[in-house]
Amino acid sequence: MKSIGGALVALTLLAGAAQAQTQPTHALSRVDQIEFRELYKELVEIDTTLSNGSCTRAAEAMGARLRAAGFPEADVQVIVPPDRPKDGNLVAVLRGSNPRLPAVLLLAHIDVVEARREDWTRDPFSFIEEDGYFYARGVADDKAMAAVFTDSLVRLKRANWRPRRDIKMALTCGEETSDTHNGVEYLLEHHRPLIEAGFAINEGAGGRLDAQGNRIFLGVQAGEKVYQDYIFETTNPGGHSSRPSKENAIYRLSSALLKVQAHDFPIELNDATRLFFTRSAPLAGGEMGAAMRAVVADPTNAAAVEVVSQDVSYNSMLRTTCVATTVEAGHAPNALPQKARANVNCRILPGHTADQVKAELERIIDDPKIAVSLLAEPDPTSPPPPLSPEILGPIERVAGKIWPGVPVVPAMATGATDGRFLNHAGIPTYGVSGMFTDPDGGGVHGLNERIRVRSVYEGRDFLHELVKVYASRR
Repeated sequence: MKSIGGALVALTLLAGAAQAQTQPTHALSRVDQIEFRELYKELVEIDTTLSNGSCTRAAEAMGARLRAAGFPEADVQVIVPPDRPKDGNLVAVLRGSNPRLPAVLLLAHIDVVEARREDWTRDPFSFIEEDGYFYARGVADDKAMAAVFTDSLVRLKRANWRPRRDIKMALTCGEETSDTHNGVEYLLEHHRPLIEAGFAINEGAGGRLDAQGNRIFLGVQAGEKVYQDYIFETTNPGGHSSRPSKENAIYRLSSALLKVQAHDFPIELNDATRLFFTRSAPLAGGEMGAAMRAVVADPTNAAAVEVVSQDVSYNSMLRTTCVATTVEAGHAPNALPQKARANVNCRILPGHTADQVKAELERIIDDPKIAVSLLAEPDPTSPPPPLSPEILGPIERVAGKIWPGVPVVPAMATGATDGRFLNHAGIPTYGVSGMFTDPDGGGVHGLNERIRVRSVYEGRDFLHELVKVYASRR
């Protein structure tokens, strides 16, 4: 996952004042859990970084697990781009009894962020269980879900369980480095029938724990913001610094950036954010909880919006945001600047395009001497997928059995996942893992990545049952 949904993390901190939910842990010595642990370990210990690793090796290893469980060769395919031999993807299908029903797609990426051994306390590519945690690069993001999905197909095949709908699985490469290559984009372009589905389950939201390990809520992601960088640039003839003038490239650029700082994009709620603030209000309580309810009731309530916007994560869920992140200017300390350039990073609400935001930025700064351009081609954009009862209901029912009393809280991610490609392609994609994480994010993308052993096993049980419910629907 390219970045964590900050609003869900922030809610964890606020929820410390709420009544925490605790449940007995599952037994961790079931025979099926031991076998799953071996599969999980195998996948995690295959290096799948862009620099030195191979997703193809990982895809082949998981494919071998499926074939050993009885899947026919035709239903297990490792798809390797001809020009990228290490960026293979695994696509598999457990065929249902009614091929006319839309399939359920299980999506997880098997590539991981770079990790240097000298920086880590433990070898990042050795699967280690210690003090109730699994440690390794990718142990949470996203090989836990990839291992669970593979394991679920193995279990269902061995049990001769036949769903009504096809269950498809895609373990893909390149989510963490999508500017270089992305497996989901490749499959959509070259092998779309293999992943065509009525909807998909993906990463993007899990459960949140408080500092004591108590469960606070289970997150469900529906939609995500679009990442886009813009370049602001202005030029000037320059000259000797002993003869300054009011016309200065740095001052002109600074003036434009201050206008961006002062601007608030309009508030927009969708299904996910409306439910997020509705269900988060009791957990937040007090003035913040009241303001959340008020914003849901009336997004034009300026006083309520001001309160909610004080939290930077909540503010990011309410509106498109743009912020200056880097600046380059001048060429010598004793010369007037001839060029000033800034990067403005925007996270755009789903349903809006990069060009629309570019036009708004140009309107905000109102300066024809500042050129605004896109740093790179924009990612696809689409409205957030609907949170219908057919999607949310099974999540709530299965979660209620495993974690009674723990609320299910939908949200829109302010980061980015591969769901953006599927949503744009017309395959509604929802982030739900059932794996509860610590308030600090567990070192995902950072040092000493970890996830609780209990969380992985519980998430495995949750996803297995959830997939069976979805795939059994008429």
